[in-house]
Amino acid sequence: MPGAHFDAPIVVDNRDGWGPTDDTFQYKDMPYQPYSKSDQLGKIADWTGAVYGDKRNNARYRSQFGAGIGMYQYIHEDDENTFQLVDSTRLPKPAYQKRARFQQNRFRPQQMQGGRFAPMQKSFVGTQKKSKTMKNLEMDQMRQMRKWQKQYGNRNDPRQQQQAKQREPSVRVREDWQVIEEIPFISLAKLSLPNVGEPTELSVCGSLEYYDKRYDRISTKSEKKLTMNNRLIHKITTTKDPVIRKICKTHGNVFATDAIISTLMCCTRSVYPWDIVVDKFGSRLFFDKREDSAIDMLTVNETANEPPPEDDTMDSATNLGKEAVFINHNFPQQVLKMNDERYKFPNPNPFIQPDEENEAASVAYRYRSWDLGNNQVIVIRCEQDCVQTGPNGEEQFVNIKAINEWNPKGSGCLDWRSKLDMQRGAVLAAELRNNGFKLAKWTTCAILAGSDQIKFGYVSRQNFKDATRHTILGMQNFKPQEFATQMALNTDNGWGIVRALVDFFMGKPDGHYLITKDPMKPTLRIYSVPENSFDSEGDASDDDEDNDQAHEQLQN
Repeated sequence: MPGAHFDAPIVVDNRDGWGPTDDTFQYKDMPYQPYSKSDQLGKIADWTGAVYGDKRNNARYRSQFGAGIGMYQYIHEDDENTFQLVDSTRLPKPAYQKRARFQQNRFRPQQMQGGRFAPMQKSFVGTQKKSKTMKNLEMDQMRQMRKWQKQYGNRNDPRQQQQAKQREPSVRVREDWQVIEEIPFISLAKLSLPNVGEPTELSVCGSLEYYDKRYDRISTKSEKKLTMNNRLIHKITTTKDPVIRKICKTHGNVFATDAIISTLMCCTRSVYPWDIVVDKFGSRLFFDKREDSAIDMLTVNETANEPPPEDDTMDSATNLGKEAVFINHNFPQQVLKMNDERYKFPNPNPFIQPDEENEAASVAYRYRSWDLGNNQVIVIRCEQDCVQTGPNGEEQFVNIKAINEWNPKGSGCLDWRSKLDMQRGAVLAAELRNNGFKLAKWTTCAILAGSDQIKFGYVSRQNFKDATRHTILGMQNFKPQEFATQMALNTDNGWGIVRALVDFFMGKPDGHYLITKDPMKPTLRIYSVPENSFDSEGDASDDDEDNDQAHEQLQN
């Protein structure tokens, strides 16, 4: 009988270290999970993970290299936009199930009597005298009960469960517009452009009046009525600014106003829809706005948990925005010394005639440029409202804005007349929560303009049922950079958003584009639009020549 033949296995010797070598093709491209010899092997496969697993075994079978790392970790790569809604309507129940449900609910009022309302009923049982402590306790229980009924008593009311109204977009999207990019806010929040240098002052125009410091002493006990003035305030867009038309020939390749740039830098805080027009001519980029754009409009309680309704009432979102614009048109001019001599800059206001200087509002336009790197220089027109004398006799430039109270009971805010003097920090915290986007834009504009201070005025209605008469309840001032830190406003992230959009449009061919905020989702959507897409039929014949001349100047 022949002897058994034994073939020795091939042993690969790794002379450079421990583990397989490059010659071992059997294990090539196979994922490897690091482990320790002291790890306990408890389960072969645990599909439930940490959701349904036993918490007592989490530490027992945990790897020393950490949980959830390595090649075997599940990675979800699908976008949420790929999901589609399915039919979630309830199927009709048989009749016997309805009867059973009805019989279960028959005894619910009796159960409620012995449950939540028992303390309230016990307070009325018996005629014996009760101590002062017991009476105070029962009053507290009744107060809590009324508060609970006020907040949750109508939860089962079908009128309270109406679906939120779908917001309309800021501009009607036409069929010939092409979507070229969609950017979620989550991606924009991760951008950053640190170490942006100090700006270069190119030109300063206009004149400023001095701030009346008597308004700093106003309180709820010495409130002052808000008066209306007829001063001229211009909101000229980028391409129609004669100073920008002159500067673009010699300096910069990106041009915009502070209202437009602040909207982009703080866009991740926005909720309501808005849009910005972008024109590209060769190597130059112009961020512009439409005639009826919502950029210059103000919002009220945009970021609140319960924003104003979208209807035609006095306290609707649209009417509250118009009321806020009216207040911010009159308030910054009322707190100035109107009859005193103005602080004048070398260049006059470029948007008024010489005979309109006395009727023009107190405003200064600063044209400043920033170097964003990669040969991208942006020129921004910034605004300032007034000037004041500092403690050492120096001139300080100030931005003035007004926060308005419309209905403390319906808006979920604090009552200013009872809380503003003693709890001003709580009132400001509520405004930061309810109007985060608006306050962030104002602070960004003050930082871009290089203002020394930003002043906020607290303006409330004289009667909450009348939106035409208002009173000033107080003033509060901050340094713009310190206030930005207080509200967690990251300017590096804002510059990162602007730089990303500039690089995106610089890589596109010449033409007209539109940036829109989705009315319901936190997403920016960019369209490629034909020329003259925003000219109305009535104004097109009157403005075509002016627009053509402006475009020719910008192109040249």
